[in-house]
Amino acid sequence: MLDLIVHTLAWMLSLCTPRPRGRHRLGAVPPLRIIPVAPPPPRFTERLDGNACRVVRPYVLDPAEHRRQRDRRRAARLATYGIDVGPKHIHGVRVPAATR
Repeated sequence: MLDLIVHTLAWMLSLCTPRPRGRHRLGAVPPLRIIPVAPPPPRFTERLDGNACRVVRPYVLDPAEHRRQRDRRRAARLATYGIDVGPKHIHGVRVPAATR
């Protein structure tokens, strides 16, 4: 009885599913074609001279730049709360406090 059920299910599946044709048919797999690729050219051909430029430490700020950076960060933090502390002068013209 079990054999009859298996054969019936196999017959119904063969009617519902397409039969494999062409490349999708089971069998020998064609060999892969390997295409040789040239290696990429080198990016840097000359060595850099470390003594040619002076050492710059961007994290060292003078007091004026440190103050401007602190003001920018403060303005950004207050902007998240909806408080505008924009510039007092725009293009050399003083901006009233009500529009800031």
